[in-house]
Amino acid sequence: MTHIEFNINYQTKWGEEIQLIGDVAELGYNDVKNAVTLLHKGGGNWGIALEFANDSLDFNYSYLVRENESYISHEWGKPRHFCSTENNSYRLHDHWQSLPPNNPFFSSAFTECLFSRPENKTSALKQYKQSLTFKVFAPTVPPHLSLGIIGNCTELGNWSQEKALKLSPSNFPEWKLTVNGAKLPATVDYKFVLIESDTNKIIGWEWTENRTLFIGKVKKNEAISINGLHFNNPLQNWKGTGVAIPVFSLRTKESFGIGEFNDLRKMVDWAVATGQKLIQILPINDTTMNRTWQDSYPYNSNSIFALHPVYLNPKKIGILKDNALMDEFTKKAIELNQLTEIDYEAVNQTKWNYFREIFKQEGAKTFKTNEYKAFFESNKDWLISYAAFCYLRDINKTPDYRLWETNSTFKQSEIDELCNPKSAKYSDIAIHLFLQFHLDKQLRESIKYAHNQQVILKGDIPIGISPTSVEAWTEPFYFNMNGQAGAPPDDFSVNGQNWGFPTYNWAEMEKDGYKWWKRRFNKMADYFDAYRIDHVLGFFRIWEVPTDAVHGLLGHFTPALPLPVSEIANYGLHFDAKRFTKPYIYDHTLHIVFGEYFSEVVGQFLLQKDNFEYELKKEYDTQQKIKVCFEGKNDPKSMTIREGLYSLVSDVLFVEDPIEKGKYHPRISAQHTFSYQALNDYEKGCFNTLYNDFFYNRHNDFWYQQSMKKLPSLISSTSMLVCAEDLGMIPKCVPAVMDQLQILSLEIQRMPKDERLEFGQTDYYPYLSVSTTSTHDMSTLRGWWEENGDKTQRYFNQILGRGGQAPVFCEPYICENIVRNHLWSPAMLVILPLQDWLSIDGDIRRTNPEDERINLPSNPRHYWRYRMHIYLEDLIAAETFNKKMKEMITQSGR
Repeated sequence: MTHIEFNINYQTKWGEEIQLIGDVAELGYNDVKNAVTLLHKGGGNWGIALEFANDSLDFNYSYLVRENESYISHEWGKPRHFCSTENNSYRLHDHWQSLPPNNPFFSSAFTECLFSRPENKTSALKQYKQSLTFKVFAPTVPPHLSLGIIGNCTELGNWSQEKALKLSPSNFPEWKLTVNGAKLPATVDYKFVLIESDTNKIIGWEWTENRTLFIGKVKKNEAISINGLHFNNPLQNWKGTGVAIPVFSLRTKESFGIGEFNDLRKMVDWAVATGQKLIQILPINDTTMNRTWQDSYPYNSNSIFALHPVYLNPKKIGILKDNALMDEFTKKAIELNQLTEIDYEAVNQTKWNYFREIFKQEGAKTFKTNEYKAFFESNKDWLISYAAFCYLRDINKTPDYRLWETNSTFKQSEIDELCNPKSAKYSDIAIHLFLQFHLDKQLRESIKYAHNQQVILKGDIPIGISPTSVEAWTEPFYFNMNGQAGAPPDDFSVNGQNWGFPTYNWAEMEKDGYKWWKRRFNKMADYFDAYRIDHVLGFFRIWEVPTDAVHGLLGHFTPALPLPVSEIANYGLHFDAKRFTKPYIYDHTLHIVFGEYFSEVVGQFLLQKDNFEYELKKEYDTQQKIKVCFEGKNDPKSMTIREGLYSLVSDVLFVEDPIEKGKYHPRISAQHTFSYQALNDYEKGCFNTLYNDFFYNRHNDFWYQQSMKKLPSLISSTSMLVCAEDLGMIPKCVPAVMDQLQILSLEIQRMPKDERLEFGQTDYYPYLSVSTTSTHDMSTLRGWWEENGDKTQRYFNQILGRGGQAPVFCEPYICENIVRNHLWSPAMLVILPLQDWLSIDGDIRRTNPEDERINLPSNPRHYWRYRMHIYLEDLIAAETFNKKMKEMITQSGR
């Protein structure tokens, strides 16, 4: 028998009680129905003594707060772990675990890479018949330091600095020390300290008052454990730097015309040479749809799990035994690698030719290896359906499963039969299994290399999924296929954005605890220690665009609280559905929009009503119909007419909710419409009041609740460091949620969160943030400088504090000034695009800043083909530049 006394202090409210649950019989086998209720001892102290049948115990446990039949609070983090020693009586003093204020440091980015350390087997792990054990969380202790303890008794050194005891980080970020409890006083005063590992000198003390422990007398064969303490670190907040670069943009002398997972190693070498700790990349999932350059868009993947075969290094899979064929591929690789931009189709086609040859040579042998079998077993829940999808996509020549001759509706039994190894079609399916195995292997090898250099890889989770993807095919019930996700107008696109992705059926996802999202996050955690949530606002509400729209202007937020007519009237606006929800098309507006093409447009696309009013003909009354009409017509005249017709369709003041008929959303940016201009001043005032209230006040509490349903459980499903892209039209509730959950925000100086400012103030960025100069959706630092001379002049004078005329081009000294300002910001992370790092050196940077641009969000058919203009080997060899970068980073305290 083993006697264990559980104790915890928690200030409950009337009607609440504390319960204990664990994975052993005495604690209910983690079934809340069998949880053990603790007794209240007064002063917020709860406890219970239990007898366990076994002498050798090893179990996990945690505490719950219960009110009536509901569990209103659970502890943060992993359950506590108990492992018995030679003692037969234990007294556990636990501390309730809430989300700690330094939660980002509990992420794998720090615990498994940046601050990771080898297991330290010291005397701290000694056991005594009468013992006292301290367990303290201290994730912010850097690798060159140790955590120590010092106190007012002999066992804790009697406050003598030379006698401070080191704790063991064997379960980092939890540190542990066990001391002899036989001669301990009833009351122990102590503090945790930082000890320099090399000299054993104390270099820092906790900044709080002494800790006091009332333990009474330690009985014979009794082990007391103080669990769940948190170290108060006296050091300044840790800050780091990194580089943002898509994998496809990497360039080494071994590349195949496009960046590969193997090339990440050279980027790691450069990061180490310059003192950087993080490499941020764009999504790397398979985007193969039609095998054209349009597949270069990294946010339109055919699977949320599968990696893109284009990132494989063919030679690392295996060398072809046919020497002539191997020489041919090598020659082609050199040719493609000399291109200044990616030739996506040529690279993809050449690599696939190699893949087919190497699969014929090595496939069967690979499938017999234990390494492959382990990979398949761990990933078969998505891998089989993905391979089947790829096969069916290719034989049907379309990724749109709704157009397939067979298997257009997913049935697991049919897919299992299709993927049977005895099937005649299996070879065409199995190649996708083969490639995913090697992708996983090559990426993991590069990640291991990065970890060994204490560099972390930060991934990117797109907010949407493709309507022609494995997930849309296999799990359509999770998505609203009759809507398209996008974004309202912003600095990236005045017409808003229409990504073409289905929106999420959150009500369905909530039923199984967001299992789909958790699987997605956990797969990311296989490769990354940090990640960026693309468009985190989508977890509060998403901008949903009708399927018949091209632009994003006719969208609406969902979920939302649309306005009934009676509520619109309360703002003083008489609602006329015909006037406010139908396109406002009059003779004078057509002359403004189409100019010399007025007569042609009226004759072909419009029907004239009375009083110079028009309406669009039925065959042209949606943007999608207009798009089809102008398919393939890219001459200036056709493009002018097409865009003009698009604008006519969206010239409305209100959009009717597609679900709650008779309720309306004010059209985003309606103040720029002719319909708005036709209102009188009183009506404009009423509309503006309604508009501002609807978009900036009405939904704050509602969207807060929506996000808190989803985000806490999702981000806690892995140990990755959570960062978010929180740009655009930001509801007031977003900063509160991100602060509460300690999600790192994104701060961009040219897109300040404070609408009163033209430029963000880097000195006032929050600590829990990522500071950057630009993103892949923007022009680079140098490109931005040349876009608007008036704006850069104000920036030059007001932000950089320089007098006189701003230079026309962003000279290296200007770039350096801007980069230094970002490095000295309080932000935890400064992650700059590679192009902006290189901008500080006039010899290394690219000649034309326009060639540095990665994406144009306003162009849905943009070709993502940017490549580094310099080989990574040559960048690593640029010692003068690298030394300067490292000095800039070090001087800023990073």
